[in-house]
Amino acid sequence: MNQEPQITISVEPTPNPQSMKFTISRNITEETWETEDITKAGRSPLAQKILGFPWASKVFIGSNFITISKENWVEWEVLVDPLSQMIKEHIESEQAILHPPVSEEEQNNKMESPNNISSTDSQTVQKIKQILKTDIQPAVSMDGGFITFAGYEKGTVFLKMQGACSGCPSSSITLKQGIETHLKNQIPEVQQVVAL
Repeated sequence: MNQEPQITISVEPTPNPQSMKFTISRNITEETWETEDITKAGRSPLAQKILGFPWASKVFIGSNFITISKENWVEWEVLVDPLSQMIKEHIESEQAILHPPVSEEEQNNKMESPNNISSTDSQTVQKIKQILKTDIQPAVSMDGGFITFAGYEKGTVFLKMQGACSGCPSSSITLKQGIETHLKNQIPEVQQVVAL
């Protein structure tokens, strides 16, 4: 009888001092999802548990990691071990990480991720999305963040910063010196990148 390997959780600080990345030793979902409102956390029983604590401010769920953001008045030293244990127990008990989307809007968002390249996208938008997917997103994910394409208009790329990127003191540097510089070098039409 084959037994699944035991789940391990590794914890890494992110550039955002209020966010911590909890990496799980296997994939837990095929989509990304974020909330900071416990009343909107119904899709994720795990996020509901976490946001039930008064110090929790946001939960971002990625394919094999969870980025948790906290309030200023509590230190990570007292949170990391209990959170790691809670996440591990939740996964090992085979409770849902994310329930399937129930509303039509959630279904459309899942199927049509803004980062997916569409045949209706202009060539410039297709290039932007490809660079985000292959060059930028892997590096941002390593820090517990996620970048979502939000639009392109008249030389301006609009992005949404999620996970550890949202509210991170160094996100403006990442956005301007990292993402904007890279996109401008690769795509001459791009003049600036703006976070929404």
